[in-house]
Amino acid sequence: MPIGYRLFTVVLLAIVAHAPAVRAAEPGNGEIPAAIDRDSPVPVLPGLEPQVEFWKQVFATYTTRQVVIHDALHLDRIYEVLDFEPLTDGVLSDAEIAAYAQDKVRSEKERLRTILLELHQRASNPGELSPEEAKIWALFPDVDNPSRFLDAAADDRIRSQTGLRERFAAGVEVARGHLPEMEAVFRREGLPIELTRLPLVESCFNLHAYSKVGAAGIWQFMPSTARLYMQVDRALDERRDPIVSTRAAARFLRANYNVLGSWPLAITAYNHGRAGVANAVATVGSDDLMVIIREYQGPAFKFASRNFYAEFLAALDVERHASQYFGGLSPVRRPRTDSVILSDRVTIQAAARASGSDVGTLAQLNPALTRDVVAGKFPIPKGYALRIPVGSAANFQVRYASVRAEEKRAAAKPRYVVHRVKAGQTLAGIAKRHGTTVAALRRHNKLRADRVRPGQSLTIPTT
Repeated sequence: MPIGYRLFTVVLLAIVAHAPAVRAAEPGNGEIPAAIDRDSPVPVLPGLEPQVEFWKQVFATYTTRQVVIHDALHLDRIYEVLDFEPLTDGVLSDAEIAAYAQDKVRSEKERLRTILLELHQRASNPGELSPEEAKIWALFPDVDNPSRFLDAAADDRIRSQTGLRERFAAGVEVARGHLPEMEAVFRREGLPIELTRLPLVESCFNLHAYSKVGAAGIWQFMPSTARLYMQVDRALDERRDPIVSTRAAARFLRANYNVLGSWPLAITAYNHGRAGVANAVATVGSDDLMVIIREYQGPAFKFASRNFYAEFLAALDVERHASQYFGGLSPVRRPRTDSVILSDRVTIQAAARASGSDVGTLAQLNPALTRDVVAGKFPIPKGYALRIPVGSAANFQVRYASVRAEEKRAAAKPRYVVHRVKAGQTLAGIAKRHGTTVAALRRHNKLRADRVRPGQSLTIPTT
């Protein structure tokens, strides 16, 4: 069946919502809980409440099959919520649904832009409005700016945002297995433990997260920044280890705070860069994040940077009240492990045998090990704190000594390759090619002379 016809048929049957989705139960009727107040090191700044509320809806209400079309400056100005869930009935593939959704979102933006431009033309004398025009008109109460509709019709003002409810809930389940240890790290560093929820914004706590620009891990460190605090090379990528990268994030956030002087600015710098936020403070002449959000026009200070702190506050609230937003969750428990400091380089195969485990298990317990190490192309570096199954540390060194002895015995045994003599080859030339001597070739092949013939097979020692 042609794709166009299939889309047409399914879309006729699908319900594409043009009203906000049903809201999830929220503590305090949508109010920010008292635990996050102005006395908190991470306060809800006056005027930031609409942005926080929007991101709470993105994280906890709107699903990954819903797309919110909204004003990029006034996030509480929601024009449409498109619901593509009815398309997931098995008739269309995920790729076909994604293609249709992309086209639908694009066309809805253009339709909304047309309506906004029409309202701008009629702003002084609107006359009778259609239901859709009246709905949009009502989103601009008490706005006296005569260009309000024209400004809202700009390309960078009509924005779409896909919901994250399922991904965020899954991230909270994974996070609950790591947060106690992460909070302990931040307490030792003297930092607010609330900051440990930043990975929910950065990656939805996806342990395997990689971005298109090269960021990795739950904290989404770029390689250049990560190397200031962690090992990132062909053997280890410690960005992928949630605890090691948490220690690095604590040091990085502390440095941000030491330079910028407040946690709202330090958290914003996690997205926009320490130098970028410092420049914003200098440009607007204020260290008030709300002033910076309203007035700073830096070329890189776009939607993501303006909203990063609000996203963090929303993630903090949703995680804190996860049962009210998502119902019962099943935390993903981290496996219990022992840890051994490697006194020498070791292959992962040898380490697995020494721990009474297997390569797959060690790779899972040690996410910082790169693919090359897991494939046996590089050894695990000396000094690495290797996590092994709980209860196996006591016998690890004994088993490792036995494994090393086996490897040494295997290495002591001579190994050979077979060389078939070609026309024109001499014993001297063959010996030179294989890095050995004529005498060795004569001895291993029981040759009485230095002459060889084409087609003859010679055993060449390799060790």
